[in-house]
Amino acid sequence: MRYLKKIFLLTLLSYSCWHVQAQEEFVEPPIRKITSFPFRLLTGGIILFRAQVDAFPDSLNFIFDTGSGGISLDSVTAEYLKIPSSLSDKTIRGIAGMKKVSFAYNHQLHLPGLTVDSLNFHINDYDVLCSSYGERIDGIMGYAFLSKYIVNIDYDSLKIHIYTKGTLKYPRGGFMLRPQLAFLPVISTTVKDEREQASRFYFDTGAGMCLLLSKDFVQDSSLLRKKTKWYATQAEGLGGKAPMEMGVVKQLRLGPFRFRNVPTYVFEDVYNVTSYPYLAGLIGNDMLRRFNCWLNYEKREFYMIPNRHIYDPFDYSYTGLGIYREDGAIVVEEVMKDSPAEKAGIQVGDLVLAVANNFTANIQMYKTLLQTPGQKVKVLLIRNGALMDAVVKVGDVRKRR
Repeated sequence: MRYLKKIFLLTLLSYSCWHVQAQEEFVEPPIRKITSFPFRLLTGGIILFRAQVDAFPDSLNFIFDTGSGGISLDSVTAEYLKIPSSLSDKTIRGIAGMKKVSFAYNHQLHLPGLTVDSLNFHINDYDVLCSSYGERIDGIMGYAFLSKYIVNIDYDSLKIHIYTKGTLKYPRGGFMLRPQLAFLPVISTTVKDEREQASRFYFDTGAGMCLLLSKDFVQDSSLLRKKTKWYATQAEGLGGKAPMEMGVVKQLRLGPFRFRNVPTYVFEDVYNVTSYPYLAGLIGNDMLRRFNCWLNYEKREFYMIPNRHIYDPFDYSYTGLGIYREDGAIVVEEVMKDSPAEKAGIQVGDLVLAVANNFTANIQMYKTLLQTPGQKVKVLLIRNGALMDAVVKVGDVRKRR
């Protein structure tokens, strides 16, 4: 009996040793925090932060954009900094156009506490973005930077945290997205209106909207309710402005969360940005900003934690009014047919002096003041040198025909 007990104990010990050894594995070192820096949110959830290029002392405005496959500088900024560039055979495309671009090779980007070497900036024209947001947009930071690090975007503190690559235990309370990733991250989810449809979407922090769908997808899937009204509008993108329609869809799913009555744009994908039927469209940052995000490109892991913005109301406002900053003035460049702006008597070429008695000439503020559906907003204009006012009754894109 004693002999059998000894055999049993030796067997158990042997198994225990094997079991412990089986837990040994080689792993990367833990991630290490490199730096943190603040950012601002522009209209639609666009992330804007400050950085410097090379030895130039000027601090520049960059958009943080997962929808960009590289890193870029505005052509006016590159000329101002006297950064030489050379034309390449590479073509970039966006919702409003395609173009061959020049490159400025082997430059540095300086962030607080971090310098990134050997970056190749493509040179682009961001005049439309500057006019739309009412301030300089000097560049866009995308894959060329994001693929080098693990990045945490914290919308509660308005800070971006940069970490080295390595092993990471994500905080509790979130969910994991596993994007397909070449240069631009693509996630799979479902959208529902007349019917529910699964498809793939760009994960795009550089898009100032909740959801954008291609007309090809909408028509082939019979997604939309037939009695829903869609409103004519425009959006800015590479190559200029693109005509779109704006409305709502019943539901968009993101991880375990289901968002209802989601403001949505539908566009004619002339330049095949979505490579339809591969993609249905994109999910923009007015949706994504509701989650603090961990972006781990190397592991293809996007970890999303709901933040204090998770239940922020959506923007359902519609005016049909397009205002832009030009030479220090705010100019009306678009008035959509049958829109609240047209009914108020506003015309293309009018100068906007004030909105709701606010004379700050701040486009971001003016757009915010025009974002309450049903509200009547006074707009003070200058037309042909004469003062006039218009009262815009802000529309609601949730309304049916």
